[in-house]
Amino acid sequence: MLVTFTSSTSGEIMMFSEIAHYLFEIIGKQGTARGVFTHEQLPDAIEKLQQAINAEKGGALARPLPVDKTSEAEEKAEEKSEESQGTPAISLAQRAHPFITLMELTRNEKGFVMWQAAQDF
Repeated sequence: MLVTFTSSTSGEIMMFSEIAHYLFEIIGKQGTARGVFTHEQLPDAIEKLQQAINAEKGGALARPLPVDKTSEAEEKAEEKSEESQGTPAISLAQRAHPFITLMELTRNEKGFVMWQAAQDF
């Protein structure tokens, strides 16, 4: 399922609900089908995400990022492929960057960010 984030000032982004749920846990928000980050909430949300990114870089991330749902056979094939190619896993910083950028641009323009999904996530 996709979650669409729409800024009142800076456009829109989409992400998978598993990743959005993970980011919301870091921020301390519930993954409801619809909601809003007010202008007043944006600085704290950005700060919490930045702290989590710094913790990941320092090796102190509490739990691994969720991955897209695939079969076990696909996961094993992907792991072997990544190991042989030396491709690193996608980090929290990479997953959160578009969302943080949207929130920063919106904060700077004194706007708000709304989200919408087909159901709670």
